[in-house]
Formats: sequence, structure tokens, C-alpha cells
Amino acid sequence: MTLRDCSHPIEDGMPVYPGDPAVEVEPAATMTADGFRVHRLALSTHAGTHLDAPSHLEPDGATLGEYGVEAFRWDARVVHCDPGREGWIREGDVPEAGDADAVVFATGWSDHWGTERYREHPALTPDAAAQCAGFEYHVGVDCPSVDPAGSEAFPAHHELLGDGRLILENLTNLADLPERVTLHAYPIPVDADGAPARVVAED
Repeated sequence: MTLRDCSHPIEDGMPVYPGDPAVEVEPAATMTADGFRVHRLALSTHAGTHLDAPSHLEPDGATLGEYGVEAFRWDARVVHCDPGREGWIREGDVPEAGDADAVVFATGWSDHWGTERYREHPALTPDAAAQCAGFEYHVGVDCPSVDPAGSEAFPAHHELLGDGRLILENLTNLADLPERVTLHAYPIPVDADGAPARVVAED
């Protein structure tokens, strides 16, 4: 069995989605001053590698607290794809329905983490997102969003979250994953619209 960490570490000043609160990791107590160490964390529910719950964009959508812990362990198909110059993950990239709970699109975009280019990322077409929802797949991507940068309508999010699917964003370390893995995507236990998650692929 091989375990691979697919999460970006939570760090002070790490990249965030445009308009989201900054991530802060600051000492609240130090060994020199207090004889022990404590840090204060300030971050949004969509910082770093994180899960989107339906309530993120759906008025009556479920929060993470409405899912049992078993909902965050997925038998996943990994699709290594090249979105091309147009940057789209299309219907043809979506594997046929089978015995998987999720599909993870590995585009290599996490290589641009921490650069300006990371913001201009691949995205799912609305039809591809609808196909994933129709096949009852949760979806993971190695970029900031399943919708393109600057989107205001968020069609891919609505296709997936409106069907009760979960979305994993800002995955990393996907390049060497085989086509099938068990994906453990356990969020911080907060009853909210999303949460940072420690994501581990098992093969």
C-alpha cells in the first residue's frame, strides 16, 4: 500500500482565491516568552486544499456537517488530461459510469502553485460537470476552481453542488497516481459551506 499526500500545507500568506480572506499562521505563545508554543490560525473555509459542500452556492444545499464521515472516503478514478490551450476539461475526459464514487482530474496545474499563472487555470465545461453529476461522481481538481477564473455564474459548481456532489479543489501531487485510488478527503470537522481538508490517495 502506498499513501500519497495530495494536500497543500497550510502556511502563513499562502495563495487564496481572489477576494477570499488571507491565511494567517502566527505565534500566540512562544517558548521564550511563555515556556510553550501555541499558534493562531486565521483562514477561510476554502483555503488551500479544500472541500466545497452544496451550501457553498446552493441556497438550500447541505453543509459538510450533514455528511457522515464515510462520505469523505472515495473510490476514485484518476484522469490524467491535457486541457489544451483553451483550458477546458470536456465531456470526453469524463470516464463512463462504473463502480467509482469520484473522478479526479490531474492536469498538472498544481505545478504553478504560488505563481500568477496558477490563477488562470483549467476548468470543467458545464456539460462535463453535468456529466459527472449524472454519473454520481464527486469531483477533484488540481487547480483553484472547477469554474474558470473570473466566472460569476459558476455553472460547473451549480451542476455538481446542485446534485449533492462534493468538490475538491487545490489538489496536488497527482502526477504519479494510478488510474484507480482510494481517496481520503477528510475536512476539518466544521458544519459549514466547505473546509480545508487533508487529502491522501491510497493505492
